[in-house]
This record gives sequence, C-alpha cells and structure tokens, in this order.
Amino acid sequence: PFDSDRKRMTVVRQSPDGAMAYVKGAPEVILERCTHLLTEHGPVDLSDTDRTRLAQAGALLANDALRVLALARRPVTPSLPADDSDSVEKGLVLIGLLGLQDPPRPEAREAVARCRRAGIKTVMITGDHPDTARAIARELGVVGSGDELLLGVDLERMTDGTLAERVADIGVYARVTAEHKLRIVRAWKARGAIVAMTGDGVNDAPALKEASVGIAMGITGTEVTKQAADIIITDDNFASIVAAVEEGRGIYDNIAKTLAYLLAGNAGELTVMLIAVLVGWPLPLLPLHLLWINLVTDGLPALALATDPVDPGVLNRPPRRPDVQLMDAGFLKLTALTGLLTAAVTLAAFAYELYVDGSPEQARDAAFTVLVIAELLRSFGARSTTLTVWQVGLLSNIRLLLIVMVSFGFQLAIHHVDALQAVFGTVPITVEQCLAWTALGLVPLLALEG
Repeated sequence: PFDSDRKRMTVVRQSPDGAMAYVKGAPEVILERCTHLLTEHGPVDLSDTDRTRLAQAGALLANDALRVLALARRPVTPSLPADDSDSVEKGLVLIGLLGLQDPPRPEAREAVARCRRAGIKTVMITGDHPDTARAIARELGVVGSGDELLLGVDLERMTDGTLAERVADIGVYARVTAEHKLRIVRAWKARGAIVAMTGDGVNDAPALKEASVGIAMGITGTEVTKQAADIIITDDNFASIVAAVEEGRGIYDNIAKTLAYLLAGNAGELTVMLIAVLVGWPLPLLPLHLLWINLVTDGLPALALATDPVDPGVLNRPPRRPDVQLMDAGFLKLTALTGLLTAAVTLAAFAYELYVDGSPEQARDAAFTVLVIAELLRSFGARSTTLTVWQVGLLSNIRLLLIVMVSFGFQLAIHHVDALQAVFGTVPITVEQCLAWTALGLVPLLALEG
C-alpha cells in the first residue's frame, strides 16, 4: 500500500502474460527502481540520457501545477514472492509519466489573501513534488517574496531549534511525512504562535492533535483524522475556515461591546445614587426604576448588541494576542468615562427640577427618564469604538432599532398610563420636558461619538 514514507504503491494482477506487478508513485522514487523503459518496440535499457529527459519532462509537468506520477511494471515469477514488496519493486520497466490536475477552488486564492490581511500566515505542507508545490502555492498566493521552500529530506537534517528559528520564513514544504508535519506544528508553537492545522489523511492525525486547533475535512477526511480534530469542515473548503475566523472575531467583538455597554450603564447608575447620598438629596431613582433600567432599558439592547452583524473590516486588523485581557486599561477608561457622562446628565436633570420646581417627584421623573434615554441612545454608539453611528448604519441592526423605539414607547407609557403611574410613582410630562430630557440624554452619545 501507499504511505508517505514509501511514496509509492503496488498491485499484482493476473494478465495474459502471467502475474504482473504494477507500481505507481513519486517520479524520483520510481525512476531509482527502474532498469528499463517501455517503448513501441518493447522494453529497452534505461540510459542516463533517458533519465535526464524524464526528469526534465516531470519538471515541466510539475511547473504547470500538475501532480506527477511515474508508472512502472514488472512480471512476477514463481521464484519472486508477490508479498515481498522490496523484491517486487525493483528492476522495473518504466511505462511513463502521468500529470494530474487538482485545480484549487476559485475562492481559495481570495481566502488566502483574506488570511494575509487578517495577520494569519498560510503555510502549504504537501507530499507533492517541490515544483508542483511551488507552482500551486504561487497560484494561490501562499508564497511571498521572502518565503522559502523546504524539502522533507532537508527538514530531517535540521534540529528542532534550527527549525523553530527558520519556520517563519518557510512558506511551502514538499515531500514531507507525518513526522515532518508534527515537527512543523511544534516549531510554530515553540515561537508562541497559535497554530491551526488542516488535513484529511491518517498521516495528518498526529499534527492535528498537536495543533492548537485541528481542522479535519468532513467529506474526504478519515475517521481517525476527524476524531483527532477540534473542528470538522463539512464542505472541505478552505474558504469556510476563513469564514469561521471572521465569525469568531465577530462573536468576540459582540461579547466585548455588550459587556462594555452593560458595565458602563451600571457604573452610571451607581455614580448617580452615590453622589445623591453624599450630597444629601432625596433618592433620584427608586428601586423599581433601577430594576426597570437593568432588565429592560439595558437588557434588551444588550441582547440586540450580542447579535450585531460582523464588522466588514474585521479581517483587516491583526489577530488579538492570546495574553491580552478583554477588560484592559483602555476598556476600563472608556467604561468609566461613559458612566460619568451618563451620571452627569442624570444628576443635572435631577438638580434642575429639584431646585427650580422644588418637587422631588418631578426631579425623580427627570432623572429616571434622562438616564433611560441616555442608555437607549448610547446603545447605537456602543456598536463600534472606531466608526460613528452613521458609518455603522442605523439600519444594519434592525433588532436594536426596534428595541430602542419600543423602549421609548414604554417610557412614555410609564408617565401617561394611570396603572403604570401608580406602579412606578411617576407623573405626566409635557412635550417641552420630553424634548429637553431627550436632548440631555443625547449628550453622552454625542460626546463619545466626538
């Protein structure tokens, strides 16, 4: 049978001329075992000139991105055991060379380019002839100007330390074995890289198991490979892996923006209550108001933010370092700033109504409404820390827009429906108050957008 170490396979069949062994495999391996060449006049001795000509023909096929196989045969006599592969696979008669085309999918080149823009280095590891590997890698855009090609025999002569030093400069590996693949993965991991390894054959299983993320092919992959992998690509398409990376980054972004939105809102509420107590004011928010803000005003927009569409430019930025914390200094500063802005406008509305009208109930209504409006409007700005609301687009997340509109309606109902007034302790508000409080609630969003 074929394996990546032998690089050849043999079958023995009965023919009109008796038992015949047919061999196929890598040209350089088969040619070493051939002593004759089949011509139209029958087998002739294989000369050095013939070997040179065949090697050139194989190189021409390989340079056209064709996978090249050499085909040979020999009769199996009773004195030659058919199960002795080493004896059968020598003294062969070369039949010819065969060039097979396995064209890359049309979307593969664009997927490799997207990986490069995302800061992901794509490396080709194959058992093919080096000329074939180089041609396909060039066609896919895998190799750059500074990338090298390394043969498996050269890799064997390297120590693990030397390989780890050079691995970043090697874009293509040819004529490799399962052991070579395992060493390549370990060399990248020794440099601190997060390594994703793809494969479908049994000889890929050890490298997939060793990789940070093992990815098996769902259609052509063997059961052993699938069991060793972390992820199975059901359509065997490299572009699906890139789409998974894009989706993963989008999920991480949505977790971050949802967490930032909720923490900033809670920071604002805590600041409002703390300052009111320190100053000696009446409570600006009742417990029911806080419950409403946390469950409805903050909770529903946060759910919509968690399903925000993936940023189209998410693959245009480098990968996040694995040791980077989500709640880093920048995250905490932005959360604190947002909380202070929200608390400032809420307390400003409360103080104005308290000292101008002298009504704690009216002041509490003002603080409650301004805080709710500020939180709802700020949800639009929470979608991105680099793009403005208009650049992101209000209609790109319809769920969030509908939730904000419905929440505004509920906030008005709380002040004008008798049953809700009794529950929340609110009083009706005028159009002028509504407009003034909305303008005040818009301040945090405008400040953060600026």
